[in-house]
Amino acid sequence: MTAPDGLRIVHAHGDRITITEPTTGVELLSYVYAPEAAWEAPKPYLHPLRTLAGNVVTDYRPNDHRWHKGLQMTASHLSGANLWGGNSYVHGQGYLELPERVGSMAHVTFDEVSADSADGTGSGRAVIAERLTWHPYDGTLWAEEERRIEVHDVDPASGSWALTWTTAVTNRRDEPLLFGSPTTAGREMAGYTGLFWRGPRAFRDGRIVGPDGEGPELMGQQAPWLAYSGEHDVTDGYATLVFAHAPENDHTGKGGAHPAHWFVRNEPFAAVAPSFAFFDELELAPGDTLTRRYRVVVADGAWEREEIAKYLAGHPW
Repeated sequence: MTAPDGLRIVHAHGDRITITEPTTGVELLSYVYAPEAAWEAPKPYLHPLRTLAGNVVTDYRPNDHRWHKGLQMTASHLSGANLWGGNSYVHGQGYLELPERVGSMAHVTFDEVSADSADGTGSGRAVIAERLTWHPYDGTLWAEEERRIEVHDVDPASGSWALTWTTAVTNRRDEPLLFGSPTTAGREMAGYTGLFWRGPRAFRDGRIVGPDGEGPELMGQQAPWLAYSGEHDVTDGYATLVFAHAPENDHTGKGGAHPAHWFVRNEPFAAVAPSFAFFDELELAPGDTLTRRYRVVVADGAWEREEIAKYLAGHPW
């Protein structure tokens, strides 16, 4: 599937969707939805993500955490279930092998898989709209999700492209769903949950930049965006990923939304998550929907703070 002068989509049904930039032939991403190992909390994910130069900026099943897969929506602590994968954190006991806690996010159907060239950029836009279900270990239905991933703003001049990830999760239980993290369970500064990116091994010790600060001390802080730059193995050069909240996310919580905080590490591995339950549990009542929207900019080169701010100002939501 290809729009005139636009992005190219190849759908291997039951397995993955690949989106390619036609001028360079670079596969920008693969969206993989085929089920994988139960212990790893099977769920769809994006891997590999590539820059316009063709360099991979995600990791897949690293030996330290086999359930880390590219860019994926996760739920590390969900009403006692683990939709993150692997061992479960139990306060006072650490991480334990508890397979009866490990759940899954299952693909149901695609409402849209399309590409067009109507956005005026010359490269067009591609859309993957999917419906999923969320389950604990026993397979019962806990939630339904509507997910939309859009690829847009492919710009060879700046060496960048962007994706917008929108998720709407509706509680289908007869009781509240409690979204938490290892930190809400008692582990300090480990508030990972929600949309999670694992960078390639070469990106360890990379540079972390925010609007008003820099470095690992941005862990647990609030900001409208956060960027991570790393240096590639094999090929010369750097890449930068910018993660940004949509305005309606209200990352400070001052407008009534549950406050979001950044989970970010550059050692022992590269990782970023705009956690929606870092310090406090998020309660979702029966029938209610949790909606969040994020943007991820994938760029060649090591972008400075001023360059990032200029890009975001020039590409409003």
